[in-house]
Amino acid sequence: MAVLTTSERLEEAQEALHQLLTGTQAVAVTDQNGERVEYRPANRAALERYVADLEAQLAGAHKPPHTIRFQTSKGL
Repeated sequence: MAVLTTSERLEEAQEALHQLLTGTQAVAVTDQNGERVEYRPANRAALERYVADLEAQLAGAHKPPHTIRFQTSKGL
């Protein structure tokens, strides 16, 4: 099994959402854990959340970390 990048998973999930919304078919995607997940119109919201999560991962991949840690001493 090939390991997909986040960008590739997003592209696959967006295509799956398109197929689901246009009624083309129930769709299945493979998530980052290698698990196959099938989406039907009844769980459209789950697929939309998955797409949003992948988009957020991609957006965050290009940002510096938000946490800055300082270590201080009283000079003793």
